[in-house]
Amino acid sequence: MRIFVFLVILALHSAAGVTHSLKYIFTASSQVPNFPEFVDVGLLDDVPISYYDSNTERKVPKQDWMKRVTEDYPQYWESGTDVLKGFQQSFKASIETIKQRFNQTGGVHIFQHMYGCEWDDETGEVNGFYQHGYNGEDFISFDLRTETWIAPKQQAFDTKMKWDNNKAWIAQTKNYLSQICPDWLKKYLNYGRSSLMRKGRIT
Repeated sequence: MRIFVFLVILALHSAAGVTHSLKYIFTASSQVPNFPEFVDVGLLDDVPISYYDSNTERKVPKQDWMKRVTEDYPQYWESGTDVLKGFQQSFKASIETIKQRFNQTGGVHIFQHMYGCEWDDETGEVNGFYQHGYNGEDFISFDLRTETWIAPKQQAFDTKMKWDNNKAWIAQTKNYLSQICPDWLKKYLNYGRSSLMRKGRIT
């Protein structure tokens, strides 16, 4: 009887959908010793797939199978590098702005940005997330359902007002989270399917 119950549970688990995720984490830092001022890590199902930092100023693959992306997009790594160089400069400016809002000058400070999406391969449901944190606490995030920005900190309120009134920015963010991000997630899964299956990441 126990074997039968186990087989039923196993069958139900195999039939259930799997939620996959694609996320990017930007980290800008101020006065952190032996750590780059800006780092970006791309993660597929929590497996690192790409990396960039302000020391090397190059976006590079972290999995061999990610090199296959150039078969379809020959300039993928070069264009990604150019985009991240731009983010590097804007995040450097952002951390200085936030320090001023908190009346801070010197010391160690960390500004992070995480964005991406989750996709259920059975139901097709997509969830997107786009959030900023400062010194380990939430600073501002996007609510995809209401298409508004949430500011838990008073110091983020000016940013919230500015971004809430920028309808083009809201539309762009919504389009990325609900369309572009899931499309890339599925492409990356295709590239890495055999490797990820061996590691038990895909069922």
